[in-house]
Amino acid sequence: MAGRRAGAALALAAIALSAAGCGIGGSTKTVTQTVTRTVTTTRTVTQPSGSVTGCTGSELSGTFAYAPGSQGAGHIAYTLTLTNTSQTSCTIDGLPAAVLLDASGSPLPTHVTGTEGGPLVNLVPGASAKSTARFSPDVPGSGDSQSGACQPKAYTLQVTPNGGGTVDAPVKPPTSVCERGSLDFDVYAGG
Repeated sequence: MAGRRAGAALALAAIALSAAGCGIGGSTKTVTQTVTRTVTTTRTVTQPSGSVTGCTGSELSGTFAYAPGSQGAGHIAYTLTLTNTSQTSCTIDGLPAAVLLDASGSPLPTHVTGTEGGPLVNLVPGASAKSTARFSPDVPGSGDSQSGACQPKAYTLQVTPNGGGTVDAPVKPPTSVCERGSLDFDVYAGG
């Protein structure tokens, strides 16, 4: 009988230890862990075409600069570059509407030609649009001076973007534009 009591006592002890491990009659300990996670996301926002307006002169800066290696058949090329300096997107399209100005800012004869059309160029802040013009700097045409420079040197190309206003693009280097200021432009392209 003493053996049975010892066996029963051992069985009860085993049950008590099991119950203590399961939280019955024992203590419960709560552990709190704090986890910090950093997530970086990149979001690209595309504005619907109806919400972006035409660029205005006050939103742009410009240059009209010689394109190296462009000489041929009495013509050269200059590239007009307009850059969006504002904090919002704007659009530009078609051919540049422009007037050549002399050193004092007076208008010179200007005739912009080229093929109309072209894509609508969306200029996000800091982006540029370009258009290249071919012209003769030294071969006089009808209405030009036949001796000396065909026209006075142009120092500025004043551009009127499709949103209104004007932006002055310095001519680098200043040049004469023959054939009464004939500039054969390409349509604007992103660049």
